[in-house]
Amino acid sequence: MKLTINGESRETAEGATVLSLLEELGFRPEVTVVERNADILERATYSDIALADGDTLEIVRFVGGG
Repeated sequence: MKLTINGESRETAEGATVLSLLEELGFRPEVTVVERNADILERATYSDIALADGDTLEIVRFVGGG
């Protein structure tokens, strides 16, 4: 299925969840915020939310530094 992630088109497998997509992209879910179709998702629900063709995601990860 086709998704838009941070403004770029990307293909992923049918039946993918937010969690499986984050793992595929190499993001650590515990330090990542996901907005799906303009709604910010709760981290605890990432494994329960199935993605749909045409979804738009914004993915932001926290990076420490000094």
